[in-house]
Amino acid sequence: MAETKDYIKSLSEALEARADWLEKSELLTLKENLRGYQASFAVLYSIYIKKGLINEDPYKQEAKIGEIEVPDSGAFSDANRLDQLSMRLSNYDSQLDFLVNFYQFGVEFLSLDRIKRIFALVRYIDWVHLGPDSQFPVTKAVAELTSQAKIGIDQIAMSVISKSLNNLSNATGAILGCLKELADYKREAFKLELRTTVTKDMGPQEAQTAAIKKKYAAAAPGRSFYPDLAEELIKEDYSSNGPALRERILATLKIPEKETKPAAKKVSYKDILLEGALVIGSASSVLSECGMKLDENEVLLSNRKKSFWEKFRRLMQQMVNKEPDEVVFDLEFMDATRGTPVRERLNYRQFRGDMEKRNRVFAGLVVRGPSYSRLAAMEEEQIIAWIEKNVRDLQNMHKILTALDEYFKSEATHEERDRIKGIKPELSTIKNAILRANQLRHEYSAQKEEEEQMRRLGIKAEGSAP
Repeated sequence: MAETKDYIKSLSEALEARADWLEKSELLTLKENLRGYQASFAVLYSIYIKKGLINEDPYKQEAKIGEIEVPDSGAFSDANRLDQLSMRLSNYDSQLDFLVNFYQFGVEFLSLDRIKRIFALVRYIDWVHLGPDSQFPVTKAVAELTSQAKIGIDQIAMSVISKSLNNLSNATGAILGCLKELADYKREAFKLELRTTVTKDMGPQEAQTAAIKKKYAAAAPGRSFYPDLAEELIKEDYSSNGPALRERILATLKIPEKETKPAAKKVSYKDILLEGALVIGSASSVLSECGMKLDENEVLLSNRKKSFWEKFRRLMQQMVNKEPDEVVFDLEFMDATRGTPVRERLNYRQFRGDMEKRNRVFAGLVVRGPSYSRLAAMEEEQIIAWIEKNVRDLQNMHKILTALDEYFKSEATHEERDRIKGIKPELSTIKNAILRANQLRHEYSAQKEEEEQMRRLGIKAEGSAP
């Protein structure tokens, strides 16, 4: 009994230290990896929709999610393949968005049941072994979608797809590793709870799984019970192998020591900023798709309003390369500071011209062309200014594109609505790019500030210049 009390004390101390380490290290890493995972999937999801490989869910924005639910992973027939894939991938995109933007990432909140849900969600599509021969129906279907999406695309779009697939594959392993660390902690924490509330007065004969379950149900009504962990506890506390098992558990709960490198490389904070610039550049293909869809919507509405002779005059203008007439829309925006709607007039042609100019710069970054080389040659302060300006430009474009999307939908007649092309997936991808670029900018500032504080204290940061 004395040995059990000593073990409970050692286990409690080890778990307390482990929880602190998980909160300050692993959970931050987990959320960051999940954010990258979600952003990469959102890019692919928008490409599948753009290419017409799946249908956009018109009710996607209205769905309310209260807890993570893994979409259906069962087989489906060829007859309902399109509907099933469209529905499942739309649900999957929404579940990932909920996980990254609304879920709590704390040791207490993330129970074993919730960890299992996240694990199943990340494993829903096997990005590591994505291929047409997969035994998992959804993975196999996504592999086929991805192959079809690569047909007839330019180098930039191909690069975006390849990078997204690589990010998803790498993030999967990192996420599952973090989840395992957290699950191992929660398993031992549950067994500690059993020891302190249920088995503390039990002898070897009483300590049976059924008896432990009954007492736990009375002590913690409504809480989940894990029979396999109760069986582990019985072996650790009442079997001849118990001491060795306990010693092994305490060893696994020790906080990993950071590896010391004999010669650390100089930290390159500029790389963080350049990554932020590449994130902005990744929005180029999405902006191009937005432009094409909106142009088609504008033509659809303008042709409805024009007489035959006006259409003929517009055709003549195009044939002689004459500038077309101005197109002005009255758009409604939400004032973020006051929370009230504001109406503004938009010169559509001018906006599209400015958008294309900006997009050519973004596209040059993705392929690491001259635009990227010029940026990489700048001082860090200049890159920060560039990122801030282009994030503002991207935010403004996102605001206008959102308003245009709503405008075309509201102006379309009942017969025209099926022909109006929405851009909500693209808007979501642009928003993720803005968030990620800002995050990298703040990460740069935080690391620079930390280095400066350490310098003032006379401490040399690891990897910093002598």
